[in-house]
Amino acid sequence: MPPIWLFDLDNTLHNASPHIFPHINRSMTAYLMRHLDLDEPTANRLRLDYWRRYGATLTGLIRHHGTDPRHFLHETHQFPDLNRMVVFDNALRHMLRRLPGRKLVFSNGPRRYAEAVLDVMGIRHHFDDVYAVEQMRFHPKPRIRGFHHLLRDHRLDPSRCILVEDSAENLRTAKRLGMTTVWISRSLRKPHFVDHRLPTVLDLARHAMRRSASE
Repeated sequence: MPPIWLFDLDNTLHNASPHIFPHINRSMTAYLMRHLDLDEPTANRLRLDYWRRYGATLTGLIRHHGTDPRHFLHETHQFPDLNRMVVFDNALRHMLRRLPGRKLVFSNGPRRYAEAVLDVMGIRHHFDDVYAVEQMRFHPKPRIRGFHHLLRDHRLDPSRCILVEDSAENLRTAKRLGMTTVWISRSLRKPHFVDHRLPTVLDLARHAMRRSASE
């Protein structure tokens, strides 16, 4: 049966590092300053600490401060000039057309943001759904509960799913569930829970076709 492709968004389908991530990081630090009454260095350290401990700053804020996740996501994902901030390769459209099987976006970002980025890239129509952090009931990757929500809501067999991600920790959870894992990374190491490591998502269709031809 054809595979089900689960694509992370940031730093997988587009390069969020030049503009998007710095903007979000500044917005999150400012949010912590306003709502937790912290100075900037302390707020920045706390943001990073929660991200390292839980894989998402939001998880730490909910757990330790009772933060309203919808308010946090709305305040920290405002992009007045998103068209100029999204960095991507136009060849992505061709790659997605060639890739056989069903495709979903599986992102820790809010749905409104994820949909907007996909629209900027002109690839939204390639995906059956955008499964964002709201659909995960605010249990972002790598927490296994968010994965369980996705599998149940879309009635997916994890053995047919291929998660394509830049985050190794998210792939670790996927592998525990029986998914195939593809790490988008230029790292020289390859953790045991990574099935395939590719330097760019653009190599995915070629890699998939090569494997199909050899089977």
